[in-house]
Amino acid sequence: MGSKKNILFLFIVLITFKALSQITGVVTDTNGNTLPFVNVFVEDTNRGTATNGDGFYELTILPQDIGNSITLVYQFLGYKTKRATVTISEQVFQKNIILAEEATSLDEVIVQAGVNPADRIIKATIARREENLARLSEYTAKFYSRGLWKVKDAPEKILGRVVGDLGGGLDSTRTGIIYLSETVSNIAYRRPNDFSETIIASKVSGDDNGFSFNTAVDANFSFYENTLDINTQIISPIASNAFNYYTYTLEGTFYEAGSLINKITVTPRRLNDRVFSGTLYIVEDAWQLYGVDLNTNGAAIQVPFIESINFKQNYKYENTLKQWVKISQVIDFSFSFLGLKGDGRFTAAYSEYNFTPNFDKKSFSNEILSFKKEANKKDTTFWNSVRPVALTDVERDDYIRKDSIQVLRKSKSYLDSLDRRANKFKLTSPVLGYRYTNTYDRWSFNVPGPLQAVQFSTVQGWNSTLVVSYNSWNDDDATKTFSAFAKANYGFSEDRLRYVGRLTRRFNRTNRATLRLSGGVDAMQINNSNPIRPIINSYLTLTQEKNFAKYYEKAFAEVYYGQEIINGFRLDVQMSFEKRNPLFNTTDQTFFPVDDRMYTSNNPLQPLVYGSAPFETHTIGKLSISGTINFGQKYYSYPSGKFNVNVDTYPSLSLVYEKGFGASVDRYDFDQLRLIIKQEFNIKNKGRLSYDARVGTFLGTGEEVSFIDRQHFNGNQSIFFDPSSLNRFYVLPYYERSTNKGYFEGHIEHNFRGWILGKIPLLNKLNWNLVTSAHVLSTQGDNFYREFGIGVSNVGFGKFRLLRFDYVYGQGARGGNESAFLIGLSL
Repeated sequence: MGSKKNILFLFIVLITFKALSQITGVVTDTNGNTLPFVNVFVEDTNRGTATNGDGFYELTILPQDIGNSITLVYQFLGYKTKRATVTISEQVFQKNIILAEEATSLDEVIVQAGVNPADRIIKATIARREENLARLSEYTAKFYSRGLWKVKDAPEKILGRVVGDLGGGLDSTRTGIIYLSETVSNIAYRRPNDFSETIIASKVSGDDNGFSFNTAVDANFSFYENTLDINTQIISPIASNAFNYYTYTLEGTFYEAGSLINKITVTPRRLNDRVFSGTLYIVEDAWQLYGVDLNTNGAAIQVPFIESINFKQNYKYENTLKQWVKISQVIDFSFSFLGLKGDGRFTAAYSEYNFTPNFDKKSFSNEILSFKKEANKKDTTFWNSVRPVALTDVERDDYIRKDSIQVLRKSKSYLDSLDRRANKFKLTSPVLGYRYTNTYDRWSFNVPGPLQAVQFSTVQGWNSTLVVSYNSWNDDDATKTFSAFAKANYGFSEDRLRYVGRLTRRFNRTNRATLRLSGGVDAMQINNSNPIRPIINSYLTLTQEKNFAKYYEKAFAEVYYGQEIINGFRLDVQMSFEKRNPLFNTTDQTFFPVDDRMYTSNNPLQPLVYGSAPFETHTIGKLSISGTINFGQKYYSYPSGKFNVNVDTYPSLSLVYEKGFGASVDRYDFDQLRLIIKQEFNIKNKGRLSYDARVGTFLGTGEEVSFIDRQHFNGNQSIFFDPSSLNRFYVLPYYERSTNKGYFEGHIEHNFRGWILGKIPLLNKLNWNLVTSAHVLSTQGDNFYREFGIGVSNVGFGKFRLLRFDYVYGQGARGGNESAFLIGLSL
């Protein structure tokens, strides 16, 4: 019996060995230079690989290949495709290949006077664009990806913070790989927006428990679409309106498997437009893509730290579909920011296509990405058998080195040594703040510098806030977290100390169930949305004698709980008990007194009646219930949690109910109902449109609702504004329209993202974006208020483009029409 088991075991070993036999080799050009990412595949099959960055390839041999002849195809853009028929007689078969550059010719081109032959080809390809999209409208496939980020000459510090070795990625020269990861997955796609990916294997260098962030949906770029979404919408060279953005030159033609291939240079009409440059390879008569080699940059996609991006796509003819289909994609990029420079590459390989998948209603859901159980536990043998692109020597060394030291780097002694360095108390710590971290036990303690929180107001005078926070997390992914927060604020002019504490527990990263307990005594803006930032109020108060911020004191105890109930629907409930006291000005200090101007009182209802209060001292209980629906919300399912992806096809809808009860002043009880709808979406390449509309009313309340609980609107009376917030008015006085009746407010903004300014000579070199906006407000019993704005965003120098300038005209304010030039700062 034992001998039978041994024979069976030997048989399995032999079969396994045979199944893992390989063809290996190096592909070079005629000068001996290695060629990276050459497609290598067995003709008339879905089996293939590609050379790595060193020109080396490995191709698995199936058992039936042994003793038989197969034809290998070597395909690389710019080089002649080569076919080699080999008879497999060894377990490891070596085949080196030399590729010659493709000699293009114009002999096949019929030139007509005054006609650009490239234009004819592009027009024909554009005419077939929708047809080609339809042919590729649904499929399943196997997907492989590899992500690589490298850093060169990294600085020791950035903005005063120690950079370290970036997880062991940097060597003694401050150069190295900071991210290396691979995935193998099964994907399914149905145009336009259905996508599903199941990752069956995931590997992250230096982290046995890590899961890759490479995804097929993020690599799903099709140049048959009119635009490619790369932070902004970039025009495809074969878009329906491509001739408005590009000129074309036919460099020559060559034959591939009996098909005539046109090599066409793509040149932008305007260098600073949202465009590509480079080369297209188009199949004559079929008018399909054979290959893509296109470039863009950070200015075009409006990501300043990106310097360049290159897309390479290779296609293979699919007999059953009569279509050239994408089999590989390489995205190379370089970046530079705050002295940190480097480059990266995302490699993708597609195989085992099925273009007749017979999808049904259950084939797709809102889950875009999921992981098979133990996807990150695959061993080296598995990866060697499925990896379509062999590792380079540098990548292989990175895996070996980081895997060998990861145990050390996670050890208590090592982490403690890093913490000791980072936790050193410095001379500047009392001013700039101090942070203590215990990485091994997963907790940190932080005290921001008190000088960073020094402010001024007419209510408190000079005041400073001391904050202490504690954070802990249960694992490297911070699946569960706990935080404790305490602050003490002292106002020197009013001689008053206030304090607030808060405890927060997040239970998971799936539905993000969160419980928060808080309480204390605080000085709050009457509009709890804080429409004016404390630093802006301090500046205006001290330099222009304008005290726009109005405060009250709140002593409170509060409990909050929120979680996602089902995908796309979140429920938040908050209850508090509060004692509210009016506050009054305690100082008239200013650096630059202004003639004929004086501070207003702290009562927005009676700004010139000093000592008056906008409400009576009272206690009240408050309940807030908010339900938010994100229609069509997609999500990624990682083992560590769920990550939501808002779909801009549908709006977000929120219904909020607020109740004030048990007030010590009976007339202050209230009920308010509010509906909010908002959305952001691209209008092709013409920019991004955002809107935010809100309608609400108070139910069965009289005129005496506490001024604090009225509906306040985010106005602005300074020259500064926050570009990140759409729910705002630019020149509406802060409390002019506060109401306890029915109301409607609407905000709409369109960022053209270069669609207009990118076409104007000289001005397009600035890479500014034209922004237009409109804001309306209607409150029961008051006149209609409206604003119109026009401005430019993405203003700045080099990689720092945080500014926005707007001109706004407002109509309907009680003080008359108002206009202003405003400055926005995006942080």
